[in-house]
Amino acid sequence: MSGATETKTKTVLKGGEWLIKESSAFDTFTPENFVEEQLMIRDMCDQFLDAEVYPILDRIDNLEPGLMQSLVRKAGEQGLLSVSFPEEYGGLGKDFVTSTIVNEYLGAGHSFSVAIAAHTGIGTLPILYFGTPEQRQRYIPKLITGEWAGAYGLTEPDSGSDALGAKTSAKLSADGKYYILNGQKCWITNGGFAQIYTVFAKVDGDKFTAFIIERGTEGFTQGPEEHKMGIKGSSTVQLYFQDCKVPVENLLGEIGKGHKIAFNILNIGRLKLSAAAIGGARRSLTDSVVYAKTRVQFKQPISNFGAMKHKLAEMAIRIFVGESTLYRTASWIDEKDQELLNAGHPFYEALLGGAEEFAIECAMLKVYGSEVLDFVVDEGVQIHGGNGFSAEYNISRAYRDSRINRIYEGTNEINRLLTLDMTLKRAMQGRLDLMGPAMAVQKELMSIPEFGTDDEALFTPEKKLVANLKKSILMVSGAAVQKLMTKIENEQEVLMNIADMAIETFNAESVLLRVMKIIGQRGEAGASLYLDIMRTYLYDAADKVNKSGKDAINAFAEGDEQRMILMGLKRFTKSEPFNSKEARRRIADKMVSVGKYCF
Repeated sequence: MSGATETKTKTVLKGGEWLIKESSAFDTFTPENFVEEQLMIRDMCDQFLDAEVYPILDRIDNLEPGLMQSLVRKAGEQGLLSVSFPEEYGGLGKDFVTSTIVNEYLGAGHSFSVAIAAHTGIGTLPILYFGTPEQRQRYIPKLITGEWAGAYGLTEPDSGSDALGAKTSAKLSADGKYYILNGQKCWITNGGFAQIYTVFAKVDGDKFTAFIIERGTEGFTQGPEEHKMGIKGSSTVQLYFQDCKVPVENLLGEIGKGHKIAFNILNIGRLKLSAAAIGGARRSLTDSVVYAKTRVQFKQPISNFGAMKHKLAEMAIRIFVGESTLYRTASWIDEKDQELLNAGHPFYEALLGGAEEFAIECAMLKVYGSEVLDFVVDEGVQIHGGNGFSAEYNISRAYRDSRINRIYEGTNEINRLLTLDMTLKRAMQGRLDLMGPAMAVQKELMSIPEFGTDDEALFTPEKKLVANLKKSILMVSGAAVQKLMTKIENEQEVLMNIADMAIETFNAESVLLRVMKIIGQRGEAGASLYLDIMRTYLYDAADKVNKSGKDAINAFAEGDEQRMILMGLKRFTKSEPFNSKEARRRIADKMVSVGKYCF
């Protein structure tokens, strides 16, 4: 970028404001911005998987006793568990982006990745963010070294997505020294070997509350390991509480405020799941590239065939887009975190505040990242053909392991619904001004906002398209709210259609901004494949937004109103003609030439 460009004032966005305000490439953090230390940490994660995890994947999947615990400890010894934890507890004190890098690059470790993510996330963060100074000092140092492992008990047989419907009860003992817990939890990751559990129960039948429970506590037992379709090496058990005596000093947070712990931790967990999914997808794509280069049919490698090139390129495009949205959002959380720290908030309030501010984006990331991984491993099996169905090839394990990601950390259906629900609630609370921009869309269907400086003129058609995709969301969601009013919460299909419009548009803008920044730094000639990735994604995104928008409009509008909104949608989702076939061939050929995902 030019010197003039570098002196721009940074635009600070609040959660959801990307929809109604312009973003600049200058302000956008991308993987190309990793500093040397972050690159070293990234490489450490890759090396750890290569040296410690991949050679023993079968042993891990067989749940060899003590094996996962030993891997957690080894990761702790190398500092991979403590990256984002405060130095006062023995952590490295790095920022949220660096923590995200660890999650992404350890994310390709199959069941090991699940164990690590659960341990460093839901297994440890509740105590870090909501614990007393004494609780933090007692537990955090041992958790971040891997000496102890953490787990999280929220889900019950009859309460999954409806977490507040939990039936596990807690009652203060007559002598006031203990809470007596009764009930059970299910699908508890790391449950078979953890030493520390964050468990939720209702005090006196109605006050949803969190507790810290240690292994060996009287009245606390675990069931046998679950036999699962995928992530077979991840310890998953049920927890049972029968007059379980939890010391009163192990109350976590405030009585009746457990929902704050559960839901705030989920915001961070959703982003981290997206990171791990993108990391796993990258590894599976590389496996598929290597196989396509070496598998010969009809006297030539199958990587020569157009059908295979299309698959490889589409896998790469979706991963690249996932990286773009991931680090754009992670940096926003970092910036909000720093803002709150500067305002005098303690570290645990600051990061929670950052994650809450961008909870909408975290929900979208979770949906997109998990579905990218599903797509990549599915196409990977297809590229491998019959061998992809064989346990001898790792792509079959990746395929099985992927499926759970669309279920935990809130199902993708729940996260789609949350995307619009949170957006509308913020609008009603005055946190997000949607009404003004929505009204403007009705008056200026064909307007083109001002963008950047003259040196960005190359991207005028793409910037116009992204701006119009945003208008399509405002138009459709505004019409739906006006038509359905309070009934809109019962129209889940419409809400999910609009959420899909938002996800595609957020992705489109994120990849556009990333490529604009790359071109600004390297020049068009040195980054033509990035243009191919961005333009192919935007070309397809316009059609996807159009389809989701039509489905929503046709569900709530009719007659002249329907025709008018459909006409506006057609205008807003119109894109320039583009030869995506040739672009995908160029993308695939580059990966085949180097033997891996390389963008």
